[in-house]
Amino acid sequence: MKPRPEVRTQFHTEPRSTDPRTQSSRPAPPARLRIIGGTWKRTPIPVPEVPGLRPTPDRVRETLFNWLGQDLTGWQCLDLFAGTGALGLEAASRGAARVVLVEREARAVSALHRLRERLHADMIDIVQAESSGWLARCTQRFDLVLLDPPFQSDALTRVLPEVARVLAPGGRVYVETAQPLAPDAPPLAQYPNLILHRAGKAGQVHYHLLLDTRTAVPVPGAAPASPPSGA
Repeated sequence: MKPRPEVRTQFHTEPRSTDPRTQSSRPAPPARLRIIGGTWKRTPIPVPEVPGLRPTPDRVRETLFNWLGQDLTGWQCLDLFAGTGALGLEAASRGAARVVLVEREARAVSALHRLRERLHADMIDIVQAESSGWLARCTQRFDLVLLDPPFQSDALTRVLPEVARVLAPGGRVYVETAQPLAPDAPPLAQYPNLILHRAGKAGQVHYHLLLDTRTAVPVPGAAPASPPSGA
């Protein structure tokens, strides 16, 4: 058995807000949301009135894409609990070859279609479906999977087996949770190929970047996924 590479987990803490509206793990959606980097930088993102919708804040997305790097040219990406699509849109704005947005709520899906048309974003596919069911039928491999599931559910535990299956060797998984993930505890302990590389906290939201330790296989005609900064 090949020894697993040693990777140190780095923890990032966002400044704690004193605004009482941010003290809940399920804060109200912001009145305004925007794409923060890439070709579509500063483009507003609609926030539909959908119960439980919790878009990833600007500062957390900025941290994530500092970890990943700003150039995702050629990457195949999946935003599995898309909501506003903020995470997937950031990937597309930075050159991803394809971004699949999976969302079950009709109002959110309609907003995503309107924004895709306005941006002429042909690399974005929008799927209205229940995430775990769609993922179980998926046959594509992804370089980056973005997971921001409902906190008060077992959604993360349910989808991780299929996420591990569709993740390309050397790929990355971004996860938001209400509680911090530990590499030696469920659910991560069940997936030895996934290591916890970086983690941070913003308000009551914990966010994590996982790396797949299998060797990446180059795809002809596509730019390889570059190692995350600090790896």
